Formats: sequence, structure tokens, C-alpha cells
Amino acid sequence: MNQRRWLLGLACVLGSLLLVLGLWAKPAREPVSILMPAPFADATAELVEEFNREHPEIALTVTRGPLETEAVSDLAISSLLLGNSPYDVLLMDVTWTPKYARAGWLEPLEPWLGVDALVDLAPGAELGNSFDGHLWRFPLVADMGLLFWRTDLMDSPPRTPAELEAISRSLQEKGQVRWGYVWQGRQYEGLSCTYLEVLRGFGGRWLRDGSPDLNSEAAITASQWLRQLVDQGITPPAVANMAEPQALQVFESGDAALMRNWPYAWAELNKEGSALAGKVGITTMVSLPNEPHVATQGSWGFSVLSSSKHKQAAIEALQFLTSTAAQKQLNLNWGYTPTRLSVFNDPELVRANPILPELQSALADAVLRPLTPIYAQLSDLLYREVNTVITGEIAAAPAMDNLQRNSLQLERSTRGVQ
Repeated sequence: MNQRRWLLGLACVLGSLLLVLGLWAKPAREPVSILMPAPFADATAELVEEFNREHPEIALTVTRGPLETEAVSDLAISSLLLGNSPYDVLLMDVTWTPKYARAGWLEPLEPWLGVDALVDLAPGAELGNSFDGHLWRFPLVADMGLLFWRTDLMDSPPRTPAELEAISRSLQEKGQVRWGYVWQGRQYEGLSCTYLEVLRGFGGRWLRDGSPDLNSEAAITASQWLRQLVDQGITPPAVANMAEPQALQVFESGDAALMRNWPYAWAELNKEGSALAGKVGITTMVSLPNEPHVATQGSWGFSVLSSSKHKQAAIEALQFLTSTAAQKQLNLNWGYTPTRLSVFNDPELVRANPILPELQSALADAVLRPLTPIYAQLSDLLYREVNTVITGEIAAAPAMDNLQRNSLQLERSTRGVQ
């Protein structure tokens, strides 16, 4: 009896030891960490869970970053400057690519994805992913500046600045709206995006032959027109402090006939219970006759950090999150604009989201902000100076002279914008 007990005890000990050894020998899941702005972290949560179920050898986690674009970039750069970033992948705004690539923080993607990685992208979505001859970023969602217009108040949207003013004044005089047009005029990146569209519509360029061209007649007229909208009462003086949410609030309440914003606003305006559901159309920004109607390109895409110790796993996560199936899910569930041509042409999506063809058309008209490592500094100069014109603090001509002078000084101090 004692011998049987002893053998049974030994068997239990050996079984426990084998279990421990088995658990110890089980390979650990390879960790991959992505930093995303808060809205994208929320939107991709289900996709991340799905990836982890389908890839048991990889543990994908997302750090939910701040809401503001600049704050996310500051967080990423702080970790990179410390030399021990906890992230393997960044979800990056299109304007970050040159700065991060030039600093050596990004992994070239063409050896991993192939030279034809961008072949399925819709026209406009391929912009801003490459720099200095390498592919550094693959777009997750497209974004472009749009002119939203009230289909219940006008038969067609304005296509010139003069038409915008005339329609606005007519609707205001009839008492149908308080304001004609709202947009982003605060001192931040949104104003740079707004101004770029107006500048191009007036025939100007931010950079011409690689150098700032911001005191040209077109540049002065463009900034002067924005101030003129305030002077005429078409745009509220409070526009000088408006970002996207504030402009959307005014438009959504029915107080404005026209709004400049991004595609996300479409889903918000057409949600259940919205007073404007089914009463809003989209188009690109107004322009002078014979000048192009353009939209500022504002996409977000994934980049792999060169410091990552898990590059292969990071590439697998990138490919999964930007796949056709993932982009379709992001459009159906969250209203995000896809970047893949095959998703734009998906019959199910077009039925669920009839505005997709118009978004694709607007994306094809997209233009990039200056593709340069010093873009953040150039933009900071621009939106501060243009804001002084909007507030009436400085007249357009001297303000744009200041902007041109300061932009050239920045160019010289940094040895060029390229």
C-alpha cells in the first residue's frame, strides 16, 4: 500500500513537472505595438482583436494616443529621441513622412511589400507615401478637404468664389440661414489645409520651384478673400477660433449653408436623428474660372519604425489592417474613406454608402501640402500669419510679405525645404 502511494505521488510530481516544462517551452507571442490617434484606435479595435485571433504567434497592441494630430506626433518624436521607443508601428499623418524618413526613424517598405505595393490604390491615395526614392508609409484611410452644401437650400453648389458669396447672401437675406459659409480659421493645421485649397483655387502655390511663393498676387488675394468673407458677414468673426468640431456644430445646427470639413462629417450629418440627414451634398473647394478645384490630401497611414525588433510581425499587422477586408469594415462601420480602388468599386459598399463615387472623385483632385522635412515649421508660420488677416489685425499684403520673408529665412536656416 505504501509503495502504491509512493508511486502515485511520484506520478503526480512528474505530471506537474511535465506541465510546467510544457508551459515554459511554449513559444511566447511576439509583441507588436502601434501608436494611433484616439479615433483610429477606437475604430480599429475589432480589427486588432480579429488579427490576434488569427495570428496566435503575434500579440498586437495599440496605444491610444491623443486626439490632436500635433500631440500624437509630439508623443512619437519624444519616444524616438529617447532612443528606446516602445512602438513598432506608427499611424502617421501624410505630412510627417519626410521628417521621419530624413531622421532615419522609418523602415523602407518596398523590400517587405514589393515594388508594386501601391498598385491597388485609388488616384490621390498614392500621394505622400514615398520620399527620397523609398516607400515609407502605406495608407490606411483617405482624407480630403470637402465643401459641404445644403441640397435643400440650393440646386447646385457654388463653383467660384463669386458664386459662393452670391448664394450665401441670397440665403441670408431670405432669412434661411444665419451664416453663409463656415470653415477652419484657428491658428492650427486645419487653417493651413483650408488656405491651401483657396490658394490653389486662386492660381497660387505654396512652393514654386522648391521655394516659398507666399507674397504673390494670388496668395495675397486668397488671404484677402478669407477676410472679406468675415467683413461681408458671410462667415462669422468667430471663424478665427474655429476648428473642425466648431464648424461642424454651426453647420449641423442649420445655421450655415456651406461648410469646409473632412469626410468624417458626412456620417455625422447623416446619423439617425440628424436634422440634416439626406439634405447635404459634397464637392471640392471653389476656384476662379480656369483654375482647378482641389482638395487638401490628409490621409493617415502606417509606417514601421527602423528601431523595431519585430519588423516581420509588424509588417503582417500592417498588411492585415490595410487589407481590402479591413478597409471595407472601416467604411461600413465608421464611415472612413478607403484608399484601395477595389474597395471604392465594391458594390456592397456603394449601395451602403452612395457618396463613395464622389469621395473617389474628390480624392483624385487631392493635392499635397509641401513634401518637406520642415513642413511643420512652414505650416506654423503660415497659419499664424493668415490668422492675423482673418482677424483683421494685419492687412493681407503686409501679412503675406511677413510670411514670405519668414518662410525664406526658415528655408535658408535649414538649408532648403527638400
